Amino acid sequence: MTSSGQDAHRAAAVIVAAGRGTRAGGDVPKQWQMLAGMPVVRHSVTVFADHPRIAQVVVVFHADDAARVRDLGLSGVDTATGGADRAASVAAGLAKVRDCAQVLIHDVARPLVTPEVIDAVLDALATHAGAAPALAVTDALWTGDGTRVTGTQDRTGLFRAQTPQGFALDAIRAAHDAHPGGAADDVEVARAFGLDVAIVQGDEDNMKITLPGDLVRAERILRGRHGH
Repeated sequence: MTSSGQDAHRAAAVIVAAGRGTRAGGDVPKQWQMLAGMPVVRHSVTVFADHPRIAQVVVVFHADDAARVRDLGLSGVDTATGGADRAASVAAGLAKVRDCAQVLIHDVARPLVTPEVIDAVLDALATHAGAAPALAVTDALWTGDGTRVTGTQDRTGLFRAQTPQGFALDAIRAAHDAHPGGAADDVEVARAFGLDVAIVQGDEDNMKITLPGDLVRAERILRGRHGH
C-alpha cells in the first residue's frame, strides 16, 4: 500500500467478507476455507494490500468471526463489522475509509483477482464516477422451467459482472445512503443514484467461489500461475 498523504487519486479497497454462504460446502463460510494453503480471505486481501495504488484496505467481517480475524493477523489492514445484509456491510466498510477519493469494493469470494484488473478499474475512474470489470456473454441463453427449455434469450449487450467495482468515494457513499436496499451489487446502487459506470475488461479467472468445485478450480488456476 502507498504511504499516507492527501491525493485526489488515492484509492482504498473495501473487501466484503461478512457473508455466511454455505453452498461452497465445508464447516465454515467459504471465505475461511483453505485455498492453496491459506484461507480464501487472505488471498483476497493480499492482492489489494500489495498493490502500489491502494492506500488503505478495509475488510468487513461478520461479528461471529472476531476470533478468526484475530488469528489471521492482518497487519496494516483495517476491519469493520458487517451489517444485516450486504448493503449494510458495504456501508460499514465505506465508513472506515479515510483520506482517499476513490474506493474499490470487492467480494471476498473472488480471491483470484489480478493487479491488472485492479489497474483497469482505477484507470477508468479518471473519467467516470464508477467502473467495474465484466465479461461479455458469449454462450447461447435459454429460458427454462428447471427441467426443459422454454425459449431463448438474446445475449446482445449482456455482461457477466465481476468485482472490484470502483467509485468516487463521496458519490458511492451518497448512493448507498439514498438506496432503499435489495441491490444485487454496488453498480446497481450507483446507477440508481445516476452515476455513470464504465465497463472494463474482466478476467475469466476472476471467478466467484460459490460451489464446492469452485475451490478445486481456483487451486488449479493458482498452481498454473505459480508454475507448479
